[in-house]
Amino acid sequence: MVKILYCPYCGSGVNEEETYCVNCGKQLPDDINQRQKNKRNFNKSWFIPLSVIVLFALSFFMYHLLLQNKTSEAKNLYELGEEYLLEDNYKEAEKLFEQALNYKKGFTQASIALNYAKQAKTVESIISDTSKELNEDNYQEALALLDEAEKLIKNYNGSAVNHLINTLSSHRNNVKLEQLNSLLKEDPSIDKLKIILWEADAIKTDEGEEITNTIRDQIVDYTFANANDQLNKKQFNSAQTIVEDGLRYAPDSEKLQSLKASIEKDKSAFENTIKQRLEQAMNTEYNESDAVKLSFVDIEYNDQDQLVVKGEVKSIATVPINSIKVDYSILTKENNELVSNEVLVFPDTLEPEDTGQFEFTHYGIDKEKNLSIKINKITWYTD
Repeated sequence: MVKILYCPYCGSGVNEEETYCVNCGKQLPDDINQRQKNKRNFNKSWFIPLSVIVLFALSFFMYHLLLQNKTSEAKNLYELGEEYLLEDNYKEAEKLFEQALNYKKGFTQASIALNYAKQAKTVESIISDTSKELNEDNYQEALALLDEAEKLIKNYNGSAVNHLINTLSSHRNNVKLEQLNSLLKEDPSIDKLKIILWEADAIKTDEGEEITNTIRDQIVDYTFANANDQLNKKQFNSAQTIVEDGLRYAPDSEKLQSLKASIEKDKSAFENTIKQRLEQAMNTEYNESDAVKLSFVDIEYNDQDQLVVKGEVKSIATVPINSIKVDYSILTKENNELVSNEVLVFPDTLEPEDTGQFEFTHYGIDKEKNLSIKINKITWYTD
């Protein structure tokens, strides 16, 4: 059996008769058995680069792990900062966003949120200034400040931004309501009231709706009084124009709709068969004197110290009646006639057993005590 011999130092093949290794140059052992094992020594020239590679890989892994931890911490700080924003705690939110950026330098969302938190602090300060202006009745200045505040955050979005915008809107509505209440205390003209109405209607709050309804009622009363006065003078076109203008501001007013229908009927009757219908009305006044029953009538002063006549009638006729007019006089405590007037009942047509209301606001009458009202007559038409 042929034995294969090796250099015990470098592992190269050698011959039995050789005393030195032709590869590494070392003297070979005399014992042939020591030459039979192939013991190649580890090449130490690979050790250093291999160690460098392992060290680099380990360092890269540790850096990546550290980076992940920092990113996770930055994200947690950012989310906590957002919660503080929703609570209007902008100072704490600003600190958290700064810490998040310290953990992650290129954290774009945290950078944007930090800038917003700083702007929100400015807005908060402006809101405080707005309250001071409002306390001094400087309404326009207060509104201008709120507009300035909203411009600071117009380029941001998100739930926290929406929350702050809603806060600004709430303050703006509050300023406008205070301004409207101040204007209403000055007893504005009807034309001024019409302008104020649109401003009040734009405020979508319960108080805004209440002011809107109050102004609308005043416009309706004024319109009804003027149109009714023109109707009594047979100035039908003028009465129609007044009612149409009033309906622009109170389109759902049953009172004005009913008056409009009455004007149209009276105008038609006047132009076509006025004499015949007036004669019929005079005849039925005595023949059907029980067709309309007065339920109640009252006089009072409204919040603007204007004299208001209110009442209700009930139809006890057996057929529909329409264009019902109540003729009344307001008497002083000495029983002298202060003013007389005719007012239409609404709705325009009453079926048997139906009830209708009448209301009229007198303008330009000085406030007096112990006034009374007398119903002179009630007239109506039948179709």
